[in-house]
Amino acid sequence: MDLRIEEIGADRISEYAQVPIRFKVRSIFVVEEADKGLGGLELREVKVDKPYVKDYDAEGGPERWLRHFDITNWGFFVTYDGDRPVAGATIAYNTEGVNMLEGRDDLAVLWDIRVHSDYQGKGIGAMLLGKTVEWARSKGCSQLKIETQNVNVPACRFYARQGCHLGQIHRYAYYSPWAEPEVRDEVMLNWYLDL
Repeated sequence: MDLRIEEIGADRISEYAQVPIRFKVRSIFVVEEADKGLGGLELREVKVDKPYVKDYDAEGGPERWLRHFDITNWGFFVTYDGDRPVAGATIAYNTEGVNMLEGRDDLAVLWDIRVHSDYQGKGIGAMLLGKTVEWARSKGCSQLKIETQNVNVPACRFYARQGCHLGQIHRYAYYSPWAEPEVRDEVMLNWYLDL
């Protein structure tokens, strides 16, 4: 392998989009509450009856970000094996309309991170996260926020290993009468990393 990480411009987002962002859901974190939540919340890993594939690009790939947001304050990183894109990470800060930023100018959001299944478990995700941390620090950010869901147990474990802390559990973030049942029941888990 001849791996290198390169920061790219939005004009090369199609290269980034070549890396799939799907995974097999074999287990989920179920949120259990004590005393209607007053006694706290606990995450318990449970195997799913029928494993399924979750594809974050099913509703459109990274090109859609360019149509919906002013990406002036975004960073795009791609890991290449030779000329082949095999992983990528996108980070955003100080962007109007990005609610994940909580209106803060010292917070960056890891908008997306993806590693081709053939390259997972080789430390590429950690290297990309490191690049986004450097980028956020260079913008004066003091914290990085990362959203995932309770169906992405491997990502949750990855973020915990990288020193991130679970800061928010939003059980009804995706609940909507129009949402597909499998998405409607997902739980948003927001992780924070102090920079």
